Amino acid sequence: MSAIIKRELSSYFNSAIGYIVLAVFYFFSGLFFYMYCLLSNTTSMSYVFLSMLMIVMLVIPIITMKSFSEERKQKTDQALLTAPISLTEMVLGKFFGAFLLYCICNAIFVLYAVILSFYAAPDWAVFLTTMLGMLLMGGALIAIDLFISALTESQVIAAVVSIGIGLLIYMLDSLSNVFNVDWLTNFLHNISFDAHFTNFINGIINLTSVVFFLSVIAIFLFLCVRVFEKRRWS
Repeated sequence: MSAIIKRELSSYFNSAIGYIVLAVFYFFSGLFFYMYCLLSNTTSMSYVFLSMLMIVMLVIPIITMKSFSEERKQKTDQALLTAPISLTEMVLGKFFGAFLLYCICNAIFVLYAVILSFYAAPDWAVFLTTMLGMLLMGGALIAIDLFISALTESQVIAAVVSIGIGLLIYMLDSLSNVFNVDWLTNFLHNISFDAHFTNFINGIINLTSVVFFLSVIAIFLFLCVRVFEKRRWS
């Protein structure tokens, strides 16, 4: 599995994808940091993280769009399917390769927190809790988008569908306020990424939110394995 992780991570930086993702993520995070922290003279990065949610929804599809679709298009997926590793290890290798790139993106927030510490002491507990939320939410989105990538051999289709799903997920909390049906409103609120992520921004490690994101990761990685299991036997 470690070989797949290294192969996946290096493939991002052997092409322009890794550099584009980092450039976009760092540009907008820096812009929001300047607007909401430096200009406002505050050590709270809550608005920075909240504003980055939309960027995360757009960046992660770029990270995952070629994970499986490109392998399928170039027929190199056959080598993976016949490799002396389990399908679970293959999918986990792809997942952790993408997740590591996402972690590198989020590492910039540590620099921002250090910069703020020169002016005043930031609330490190809230910062670390928010970072945990960012990583869990990102992991869940990566798992969803990997599943989408496994269903098509077109990177464009994988990216567009993933962005569409990401925007829908981003809007779930707002949609929950539109409907007047109680059970539907509660359901949409309970599966809203934004609602669960808000707990972390408030410095609360809610076990329900942690389990929710971990469950999304597990479910979609499991579905990914099933897709390739069906393909292997067919």
